[in-house]
Amino acid sequence: MNIYQHIIDCAQQGKKLLAILLDPDKIEVTSIKPLVEKINKKANFVFVGGSTVQNGVTEKLVDALKEHTQLPVVLFPGNYTQLSDKADALLFLSLISGDNPEYLIHQQVKSIPKLKNMGLEIISTGYILIDGGVETSVQKVSNTKPISQQNIELISHTALAGQYAGKKLIYLEAGSGAKNFVSEKIIKTVKATLDIPLIVGGGIRSKEQLLNAYKAGADVVVVGTAFEQDVDFLNTLHDENFS
Repeated sequence: MNIYQHIIDCAQQGKKLLAILLDPDKIEVTSIKPLVEKINKKANFVFVGGSTVQNGVTEKLVDALKEHTQLPVVLFPGNYTQLSDKADALLFLSLISGDNPEYLIHQQVKSIPKLKNMGLEIISTGYILIDGGVETSVQKVSNTKPISQQNIELISHTALAGQYAGKKLIYLEAGSGAKNFVSEKIIKTVKATLDIPLIVGGGIRSKEQLLNAYKAGADVVVVGTAFEQDVDFLNTLHDENFS
């Protein structure tokens, strides 16, 4: 499957997609099977990554996932070491909301010696950190400031600049464990600005928040902490038709 083309096709058809984000440092590989069984019932993708992950842990988690799911496994790396050729695709992230060159381009350059020999589908993604009401691990590790949710114009302009710079996706991120998820007004404004698919994640802990993000224009919603804290979170969605 060409994952990016699938996202494009679904966005054009109004079909909404759900990704469950698993942090390799927070998931026990030995207990992965029952978790994946729950994910298989509702999600479209499994994203794998975290702000700080020990060497080799990402690959172990991806290996375990591939034993128990047919869903695409997409790397969502916090740094250049979080790679695995067993995954299906990589969100090649650039933190375009920050002024730290380490996460704008340097981490990406460091990944190339290993990445160029992998057969991953590489999806260039503009990553925009939005203030979620708490200092998140992404903010600490990247040493960048999130954009205020009040500054919708700057968020929208940053997203469009990412598109003009050649990004294939824009990812609005409130950060893992965010108190406040990205507002519907921000999502709606950014979606109206872009011609490329929009991913939204961070702080989404309820079915209502998830559906509101979709209604506002998110093409893909990412749920991480809510699933970590309650593996039955997906049961609340029942047979909801997101489209």
